[in-house]
Amino acid sequence: MRILFSSLVHTGHFFPLLPLAAALRDNGHELLFATGSDNHDTITSLGMTPIEAGIGLDVGAPTAAEQLGVDPDPKAERSPEELVRLIVTAFADVLPRRFVADLEPVLAERAPDLVVWEAGNLGAMIAAKRAGIPSIAHGFGRVGDDDFDVQGAEVIQRTAAEFGVELPGGRGFGDRYLDIYPESLQGKRFLAEEADLRIPLRPVPFSKPGPLPAVAEGERTRPLVYLTMGTAFGSAEVLRTAVAGLSELDVDVLVSAGPSVDAGELTGLGDRVTVESWVPQDQLLPRVDLVVHHGGAGTTLGSLGAGVPQLFLPQGADQFIHAGVVTEAGGGEQLLGEAFGADAVAETARRLLDEPGYRQVAGRIAGEIAEMPSPAEVATRVVKPG
Repeated sequence: MRILFSSLVHTGHFFPLLPLAAALRDNGHELLFATGSDNHDTITSLGMTPIEAGIGLDVGAPTAAEQLGVDPDPKAERSPEELVRLIVTAFADVLPRRFVADLEPVLAERAPDLVVWEAGNLGAMIAAKRAGIPSIAHGFGRVGDDDFDVQGAEVIQRTAAEFGVELPGGRGFGDRYLDIYPESLQGKRFLAEEADLRIPLRPVPFSKPGPLPAVAEGERTRPLVYLTMGTAFGSAEVLRTAVAGLSELDVDVLVSAGPSVDAGELTGLGDRVTVESWVPQDQLLPRVDLVVHHGGAGTTLGSLGAGVPQLFLPQGADQFIHAGVVTEAGGGEQLLGEAFGADAVAETARRLLDEPGYRQVAGRIAGEIAEMPSPAEVATRVVKPG
């Protein structure tokens, strides 16, 4: 079969799809992957064909702001209501229109037998349905019942109608839905409404290959804490504050600055702090004792899969959702707003390292994830008619 995957360009939307795509490739299928050019080298290295498609939120969010008549500056202060409207307009109107425009000629020329669309890339779903090509949704995180989901469904229905596509209800809009979130943490409404279409899929961490820093190799005399703010919400100030708190403990700290923070800004942090621009996170997570991070879906799921307690410092998007559900389950803690500070980080991290209950909960969820069907198992199922 010829199968076309399509995701938004952002790492948290792109990486989760790669394990299944690779499994389908290994089964002899031809894989096309439509996304932004930043991901094309990775796609090529995996033996798949990259196709340029779509725009990122760096373009989509300001465009949505201009449509709404609000300040397009990404750093502008917004009310919760305005923020929801902005996100909904970007994800359910601006981005989908561009993906439909880019994918329509590709679908006509390449005629794939199946389209796998990342759940944030609603334009790929509309393009597939408009072309009459079978499609399947691939989740990247938890499905909630908040204002974004409710308003987003209404807007995407209108957007699709403008392209002559009538969408049924449900998160997958009538398509089967590959769900990489453990059932015990997934949204209960989604589980009830999509029970017949939901296909569990084990989340498998993916990162570009590379060597681990020396601090993560070999035997250690102190716990190792991994600190990252991901690829899109990096802040040197937040990282410095977190390091200041962690440095009060007898631990080694490994910081991944990420692409949005210059690692050169993070100097003079002490002998027990190692700063890297990037680390192979999939290899690192099973080696650490605590993960302190922003709450992105990829880092959250990777840490859960490794059975590691988490300290969440959410900054935006769906990070508050992941932080909340893991904290409520007992697998971690979160520091929000004014509660965040060096002393609070030190106190909370010490508790997460010392009290066994957090690791026990994380281990239980790791066991649940291990029991989910692997990408290789699911690859044989998705090519069969729904």
